[in-house]
Amino acid sequence: MRINVVSDVHGNARDLAAAADGADALVCLGDLVLFLDYADHSRGIFPDLFGTENADRIVELRTARRFGEARDFAARLWADLGVEPMTAIQQAVRRQYEELFAAFPTPTYATYGNVEIPAFWPEYARPGTTVLDGERVELGGRVFGFVGGGLRTPMRTPYEISDEEYAAKVEALGEVDVLCSHIPPDLPELTYDTVARRFERGSGALLAAIRRTKPRYALFGHVHQPLARRMRVGRTECVNVGHFASTGRPWTLEW
Repeated sequence: MRINVVSDVHGNARDLAAAADGADALVCLGDLVLFLDYADHSRGIFPDLFGTENADRIVELRTARRFGEARDFAARLWADLGVEPMTAIQQAVRRQYEELFAAFPTPTYATYGNVEIPAFWPEYARPGTTVLDGERVELGGRVFGFVGGGLRTPMRTPYEISDEEYAAKVEALGEVDVLCSHIPPDLPELTYDTVARRFERGSGALLAAIRRTKPRYALFGHVHQPLARRMRVGRTECVNVGHFASTGRPWTLEW
């Protein structure tokens, strides 16, 4: 059995279409939408609306962790644009979802990232794409459990939920062979981004479940340039499957 796994697609529909080549199935761990590319500030919803120069500024403020200033700056841009922010963002997200869901191979098993709008997914998920969040599926005799979304941060991305709600989804999975999530377990080596030079939020509930239930693998993304791409927690191999938007390459699990 061969499963290809991707995360942090961020608009890369071209490579997504071939991501399951040679595999029995594709697993996608979320973040389909590209709001702003931190490597190329000309790409994404934000620069499409406000231009690259303003994207440069918002990245500068966020990288410096001046989140309040970043929100005030964005609010001024929206006011000058004269368009209701949520309407403009949702229209852009819908355009991206239409292209990205059309690129999913069959079968695909997907969960949400922190930049998603989950309410839109049923409109775009086609036959052959199974969406799972706090749910399990058996693939080739192994049980895969999926937990979507992220935890609340000053970034205020669309699908951030409380620690309690997230923990409840983890608990609902029970024992699984492969624990699939968008965000990593809360370990410094897995949550620190070496380029952004900051810790992203990892989940203590995921870490506790790994230590308690001992899955074979814990697979995740979210941190684009982690200090460690993989490490062991007891018998569990914890793997950041990579930043698919930039690499175009899936991570492969075989047994």
